[in-house]
Amino acid sequence: MISERYSRQQLFAPIGMEGQDQLAKKHVLIVGAGALGSANGEMLARAGIGKITIIDRDYIEWSNLSRQQLYTEEDARLSRTKAKAAELRLKAINSTISIKGIADEFEPEKAERLLEQVDFVIDGTDNFNTRFIINDACAKSNISWVYGGCLTSNGIVLPIVPRKTPCLNCLVDKLPQEGRTCDTVGIIAPAVQITASYQTAECLKYLTGHEMSQEMLHFDVWERTYASINVSKLMDPNCPSCSKQATYPYLTKQQGMQTAILCGRDTVQVRPNQVKSMSIFALTKQLKPLVDSIRDNGELLMFTIENTRFVVFKDGRTLIHGVNDVQKARKLYQRYIGA
Repeated sequence: MISERYSRQQLFAPIGMEGQDQLAKKHVLIVGAGALGSANGEMLARAGIGKITIIDRDYIEWSNLSRQQLYTEEDARLSRTKAKAAELRLKAINSTISIKGIADEFEPEKAERLLEQVDFVIDGTDNFNTRFIINDACAKSNISWVYGGCLTSNGIVLPIVPRKTPCLNCLVDKLPQEGRTCDTVGIIAPAVQITASYQTAECLKYLTGHEMSQEMLHFDVWERTYASINVSKLMDPNCPSCSKQATYPYLTKQQGMQTAILCGRDTVQVRPNQVKSMSIFALTKQLKPLVDSIRDNGELLMFTIENTRFVVFKDGRTLIHGVNDVQKARKLYQRYIGA
């Protein structure tokens, strides 16, 4: 019976009937629909969160399937965007809640608008630049969130409550920001699941009126080790992101064509100066004489030229694979996309 959907969760005393009613009225934003975003999204949808918005800039590849639990072989074969595939899957899991997938980047000029009417934010990203944008946007909007990261068999989780606990910028020297990525040293699914479970638990605590932990947790699921540190006294009174004189440096709007080397993937993302809807049909027609094959899946366009694979989204944002030089990527973009 659909009325029994949350019965076991309601039997858990810290949530109960009242907590379940609260969850149904809440809106959670998940930034990133990869491994952590997938796991958090599914748990929150099954828990009955009233509204879930999930934003991600990427599309699904075969290498994602070992740990990104929302996606299927068909998603990888069709190169669907993670955000839209996640939306469809979560709606199939729970049709009684509102779910919206946004195939876009979480960038400074959009961050505050995306946080409007949001009760909590979950970090499902794989890079610190985006995390610091989340951190500044949440600090400015006074919205609590939970940072999560995982690599190899390790995971780290940190709940953040603006004006009460240290923000990510306060703790920047205490967080692992080494150059390793899952594309260079790998990752196993259990590390993802445990990290996401702690994130979701903190989210459920907060949304049902309980205090989140003030500890930064680190574990290694392979070695069965666990450590935590109480960070409650580590707030920086001069922090540019959360102090009284905060300037929110990561919310500064970027000008001109924007480029970013994607973490460990030998790929450069290029975003045009004027973000607007691109005619995929017109671009396909323009490129057909130049390439052997070109594929349009309705969400993005894929083609290979000069031994380089291009993935073009409707807003002109493009992933150029096989390139790790920003200037070369800019030239290739201007040569073939022309925006």
